[in-house]
Amino acid sequence: MSTKSRAVSAKGVQEFKPYITKSIPFYAVVNCADNTGAKTLRIVQVARFKGRLKRMPAASVGDMVIAVVKKGPPDLKKQILHAVIVRQKYPVRRVGGSRISFEDNAAVIVTPEGELKGTDIRGPVAAEAAERWARIANVAPLIV
Repeated sequence: MSTKSRAVSAKGVQEFKPYITKSIPFYAVVNCADNTGAKTLRIVQVARFKGRLKRMPAASVGDMVIAVVKKGPPDLKKQILHAVIVRQKYPVRRVGGSRISFEDNAAVIVTPEGELKGTDIRGPVAAEAAERWARIANVAPLIV
C-alpha cells in the first residue's frame, strides 16, 4: 500500500515563492512612487490576505494592497485604489543568503488587473515585486 495520499499527489507542481516577512501593517502610510500625482497612501486592506482571527493584515514587497490617497491633488484625495508595494524598510532575505532593505516603504498605484495607472516610477524597485508584476518591471528605472 502506498504511503502517499491521493490528495497530496493530485496537488500538482507549485510555483516557488520565497518567504518575505510581512512588515508593512494595515493602516500604515507609504510613499507613492509613481507620477499619478499622489504623494502618500494609507493601506486599508491587503488583497488575497489569509490570516488568523484578530491578526491585523500586513503586506510585503510584491503584495497588492487597497489604499487611500492621503496627500495629493484634490481629485485623487480620499479615493480608494489598488497599489503594489515596491519597496520596504525591513530587510528582505534573498535565496542566496543576502539581505536588502530600502530607505522607505513605497507603492505604485495600479488597476485591479495589475496595469500601472502612471507612466513612470521614481526610485528603485525590489526584484521580488518585479518578478510578480511584469508591467512594473517594464517601467522600473532600476531593479535591485
